[in-house]
Amino acid sequence: MADNFRAVFGETKPAIAMVHLPALPGSPLYDEQGGMEAIIEAARADLSALQQAGFDAVMFGNENDRPYELVVDTASSAAMAHVVGVLKDELRIPFGVNVLWDPMATMAVAAATQAHFVREIFTGVYASDMGVWAPDAAKAIRYRNRLGRKDLAVLFNISAEFAASMDSRSLADRARSTVFSSLPDAVLVSGQITGEAARMEDLEAVKSVLPATPVLANTGVRHDTVEQTFAVADGCIVGSCLKVDGDTWNAVDPERAADFMDRTRAARAATS
Repeated sequence: MADNFRAVFGETKPAIAMVHLPALPGSPLYDEQGGMEAIIEAARADLSALQQAGFDAVMFGNENDRPYELVVDTASSAAMAHVVGVLKDELRIPFGVNVLWDPMATMAVAAATQAHFVREIFTGVYASDMGVWAPDAAKAIRYRNRLGRKDLAVLFNISAEFAASMDSRSLADRARSTVFSSLPDAVLVSGQITGEAARMEDLEAVKSVLPATPVLANTGVRHDTVEQTFAVADGCIVGSCLKVDGDTWNAVDPERAADFMDRTRAARAATS
């Protein structure tokens, strides 16, 4: 079920960069004084830097809506859709959305904004910072189809951040089972927390059992590890290392972003 992924990215191993939105209305860290205009301008600056650097795609996420919710406030979905809508004419590359940590809201925002792909935790049961985490892939994929978006590429993060799986199977076995049972377009392997790298042995194990499915590194890829990562993975999603001082909560540093893409192009050439 990788056709939607390949329709967006072709045979390229994509480097997908995060546009981390500042806290949205209704969340504790929301800047009431700056309001929506401050959120839009921060997202616009990051988007400009990432497109200038040559990234293959961007993904909008509400990373700073902490504490995270498993069923998000309606205001979060509405605000995200508004931000993407305002910036839509400035987008020159494919884009995705991820409304943490709510698959249904993610699908709704993707449909409203005409996104090309989504990322979420769709399968599994986890003990997490947010409590017991048990998403419903069947419900989410059916919702996507009811919204008229069968073409929407669905990226399944199979190793949840801020959580531990309650499933005793190995990560590779869970990945293989997920592809059989739940129809992902790509599988993502993560570290334990935003900005923390997935273990190379986990990437290798998952890719070894899913040779025909795109497998991407979802967190923690850095300038000095992109070549090693691309030797195994079919792409990456990157955020923190592109920021000023490598800090997740800072703005994108145009020089760091450009350097990362230079290294990505070299890594692709080395592994082609």
